[in-house]
Amino acid sequence: MSNSIPRPEHPRPQMVRQNWQNLNGQWEFAFDFGDSGKERGMWEPDSGGFDKKITVPFCPESELSGIGYKDFMAAVWYRKSIKLTAEQCAGRVLLHFGAVDYRCEVWVNGQKAGWHKGGYSSFTVEITDFVKAGDNIITVCAADDTRSGKQPRGKQCGAYYSRGCDYTRTTGIWQTVWLEFVPETYIKSYKVIPDPANSKISISVKLSDYMHGASVRAEAYFDGKACGAEEYRVTRGDHICFDLALDITELWDIGKPNLYDLKLELRQYGHHVDLIDGYFGLRTIGWHDKAFWLNGRPVFMRLVLDQGFYPDGIYTAPSDAALERDIDMCLELGFNGARLHQKVFEERFLYHADKKGYMVWGEHANWGLDISTAEGLENFLPEWTEIVSRDFNHPALIGWCPFNETNNRQDNEVLRTVYNVTKLMDPTRPVIDTSGYVHVVTDIFDIHFYEQDPEVFKSKFKEMKNGGEVFDPRAADHEKLGKYCGQPYFVSEYGGTWWNKDAGKEYGAKNWGYGERPDNEAEVLRRYVGLTSEIMENPYICGFCYTQPYDVEQEQNGLYMYSRERKFSDETYAAIKKCNEAVAAIEKRKK
Repeated sequence: MSNSIPRPEHPRPQMVRQNWQNLNGQWEFAFDFGDSGKERGMWEPDSGGFDKKITVPFCPESELSGIGYKDFMAAVWYRKSIKLTAEQCAGRVLLHFGAVDYRCEVWVNGQKAGWHKGGYSSFTVEITDFVKAGDNIITVCAADDTRSGKQPRGKQCGAYYSRGCDYTRTTGIWQTVWLEFVPETYIKSYKVIPDPANSKISISVKLSDYMHGASVRAEAYFDGKACGAEEYRVTRGDHICFDLALDITELWDIGKPNLYDLKLELRQYGHHVDLIDGYFGLRTIGWHDKAFWLNGRPVFMRLVLDQGFYPDGIYTAPSDAALERDIDMCLELGFNGARLHQKVFEERFLYHADKKGYMVWGEHANWGLDISTAEGLENFLPEWTEIVSRDFNHPALIGWCPFNETNNRQDNEVLRTVYNVTKLMDPTRPVIDTSGYVHVVTDIFDIHFYEQDPEVFKSKFKEMKNGGEVFDPRAADHEKLGKYCGQPYFVSEYGGTWWNKDAGKEYGAKNWGYGERPDNEAEVLRRYVGLTSEIMENPYICGFCYTQPYDVEQEQNGLYMYSRERKFSDETYAAIKKCNEAVAAIEKRKK
């Protein structure tokens, strides 16, 4: 793939075919402030009105898009001409979108090809019946209304100006667009469930259609060495489940990212039809005895609250290397993972987490969505199930958190239903129903607590530390619902110490952080060590999540600048790392 294409890397590392084409780069573009483009026929191949150029996959609000328009946009339009060969059109042609915010419609050569609702989940439109050898026109419309209350928006600001912990919005295409050329019947998806105790994995493979005489062959490799192979016939429908025994058993772990390569081949009467290259990791997860367990031992989660924003790309990292850098700079400070907060991160981030042994919690961007009635479920659950399905195979992903900071206006049955559906789809991971606020049913009881004074902070956990009642900042809300029931206890947001020696130069009076701003760097460190040590020394707390790794726009409570430049002295960073790497009380327990 040419390096002149932005974000040229394969967007789906766990499911790679050789026959694909990246469509990132320059597209024709048009604003549609009245959301009237369909009525005006902008889907027609020769339609006028496309008066701008945009660089995909960057949203029009971003500088990298070449547009940089930050006001509200009811709808936007994209158009691109592509050339296909007769060979490419011989089988099926799939058009993939990493993410489009929010409601997307697709036309190919003037014919409606498909649509999708949801600004964070990946989706595919089959365009086989609409393309031809030679020139083809792809047209995309994305409608977006972050103020409707009927769509998740995450940290995209519902007001004109960014404020507090809400930032610049994202509209339209914001992840890679790409084509895949597949046979008439192909491998549509697969799921891997690791079973290291029995030196095997269970594999579930979904085909696009039933095919007579079909079989699936799976081959596993570790460090280039073949360590398992099985072939099973597809006897019923388009789905097959089987076990793959492994001759080598190496666990994926924190800082020890042992990964197996996986090949899945679809055959018909012994002849090759389709081939997928992927990977998997062997590891076990548990949540019991007030601890989070990884590979049979209690592990303390030293996490950061990563919000996935970039100064030039907003929701979209400017490069694959930028995704790696975000993980590396946290690892360098002794963190071992992150809450991927109020945003569904692209699969390339999860790939790098897998490759680096970096734990992550998957979360949806529920802010902005009204869940006070059952209508909230209709606007949340379909997209959430797509997210859980897409990311299931990543070993770095250790838990799910569909909601964040819902309040006592929530419809409790919405939370309960989403929790139950998530557990049905993935019983292998813990689920937090709603992070930090009013729990209904949860595997891990988590709280958010932004007290900045280490002594006051310590006083709140004193009774719990001595084996008494846990500290619950939302105790009044939990009086009749969601009380603590002995689950692992997780301080999933704290810190947020507001300090930046250059603060105010860009954002002025809007500059924001938690609590009173410290006077100097030494005070920042005192707070960090005081707060963090208190959590780590409590034998009844299974982890922390510090807010946050880097500043985002006006929110100036990061450990790095928004640009990812260093904010503190080497000595301060060394002290933070030393604090984080201390042995936590819960890790001193016997297995």
